[in-house]
Amino acid sequence: MLHNIDLEKLKIDKEFFHRCDIFITLLQKWGKVHNLSGRLTKEDIEENIIDSISPLEFIDNYDSFADIGTGAGYPGLILAMAKADKKSYLIEPRQKRVAFLNFVKNSLGLKNVEVLCKRVEEVEGLKVDLVTSRAVTNTKLLLDITANISTDKTSFLFYKGSLLESEIEEAKLKNCIIHSRKDRNYLYLKGKI
Repeated sequence: MLHNIDLEKLKIDKEFFHRCDIFITLLQKWGKVHNLSGRLTKEDIEENIIDSISPLEFIDNYDSFADIGTGAGYPGLILAMAKADKKSYLIEPRQKRVAFLNFVKNSLGLKNVEVLCKRVEEVEGLKVDLVTSRAVTNTKLLLDITANISTDKTSFLFYKGSLLESEIEEAKLKNCIIHSRKDRNYLYLKGKI
């Protein structure tokens, strides 16, 4: 399934597949012991990887990003693996998940990744070009709690499900772009909201 990805279309290097193989092995080992993810089959992990990188097809270029609530690595760690030249901040408050993210980072030699064991509201002195998040909270709250790491030029990429329309309405968003794939809605907000 992974090897069907069009690397050129997503502007990803061939090393990505090797990184994914290691990630899958590590997640399956750690996941059973530390309950990192409910879906640990190779197929489920590959589907989550594809879900994580699919937006690279339509989002603008960026130099840095922060992923809120990275958990077992989706989408932040996967995006960092795909774009090893972009500065990546993985913000995760749970220690066992932070330990896993750091282990994968070190195993893959990802020099572009910094794992922060905090809630995003506690992060200081950081501004990024792109904020990502999957399955953390509703859109309005995500925009509120990430105000300290964003500027008026920061874009937002939120991985959403079926409640997207009501979340857009609640957050009073006007200039949003929505892409859909399977059961996933990608909400992309470019710059000033």
